[in-house]
Amino acid sequence: MRILVVEDDRKVAQFVRQGLEEEGHAVDVAGDGEQGTLLAHVNAYDALVLDIQLPRKNGLELAAELRREGSTVPILMLTARDTTEDVVRGLDSGADDYLTKPFAFDELLARVRALGRRGGPAVAASLLKFDDVEMDRVHHRVARAGRLLDLTAREFRLLEYFLARPDAVVTRTELLEKVWDMTFDPGSNVVDVHVSNLRGKLEEGGAPRLIQTVRGVGFALRRDDG
Repeated sequence: MRILVVEDDRKVAQFVRQGLEEEGHAVDVAGDGEQGTLLAHVNAYDALVLDIQLPRKNGLELAAELRREGSTVPILMLTARDTTEDVVRGLDSGADDYLTKPFAFDELLARVRALGRRGGPAVAASLLKFDDVEMDRVHHRVARAGRLLDLTAREFRLLEYFLARPDAVVTRTELLEKVWDMTFDPGSNVVDVHVSNLRGKLEEGGAPRLIQTVRGVGFALRRDDG
């Protein structure tokens, strides 16, 4: 699944992110409510993990805003407060589940899995296709012409980014910021290395190239018809 974690405590955010990525999920992290809102509007997520106490916009406000706009993405609220009133406020704002800090990661993971099983629009949005490539983001599987591909977590997320933007030109800067969460280093070739590795797996057996190089700009997922 693709998951957005909105948490201003960097240690907690890193702990949750690392654990979810080790389970094969693609994870974005926002450090405040405004950034979380922006990411939730730009990207299609299968689940949101929101802390209630956030700078700039709290988790209750973020969840309520998304629900008013018609979003059905499953939301798990995290909070250090566990009174009945707090639980009710969280659920009434639009959250689907509630977890009190401190928590065991296994419990958080189980709750995220349960949210993912609820289906609906979030599951439908997790199926990405282009040409003969199919990605199931819920079950973390990619196949080309029916052949399953063995991708690393980073390769999976890289391909996911391309599949969500077919035919669009994507710059190296954009990939570093969105897939690696890094600021652009003109001397870095990390993007080219991973694109090359991903191409090798997609093109195994002589399959035609789908990730095209746009000279001087970046890459694009498109058929090479000429």
